[in-house]
Amino acid sequence: MINYLRLIHQGLLKFESGLLVSTFLLTLLIAVSQIILRNFFDMGIIWADTFLRITVLWLGMMGALIASRKNNHINMNLGQKYLSKQSLRVVQSIIHLFTASICFIIMWYGYSFVLLEYEESDLAFATIPVWLTVSIIPISFLIMALRYLSLSILVAIGQSVFDQQLANQSESL
Repeated sequence: MINYLRLIHQGLLKFESGLLVSTFLLTLLIAVSQIILRNFFDMGIIWADTFLRITVLWLGMMGALIASRKNNHINMNLGQKYLSKQSLRVVQSIIHLFTASICFIIMWYGYSFVLLEYEESDLAFATIPVWLTVSIIPISFLIMALRYLSLSILVAIGQSVFDQQLANQSESL
């Protein structure tokens, strides 16, 4: 079970890294092309501005994934310095479980939003439908929810990838 959870975690890390790099490179390529076309040829790609706005959404959501990957998101450490290692693990496990629950809720509403956009059948740019462009919302929150669910279990049994970080937190506080 532990190895399976670690495999899920590692797979999520590889997937989001690949998606982030490819989205960034594509965004950079389109933005530079648009700048060159406008400044030197007095023309541009019709859908480029809309595309770039959408990729900013994608990059922002993937940035949230990276923050959750490294456990560098906003959190409150009230009273954690007074807890023993075992108590700290229990608290961290509950926090990860709560975070996973919130992410699942946001994922569900994001999915509902994507379904509404699918029913509308509007186009974002070129022939790309709006529902496809906003699908990053439920996808990223699903990935974060799965990450925090697995981390909750791993922390509870003392096998977390953040064990060293937990130890450092209790020592530094």
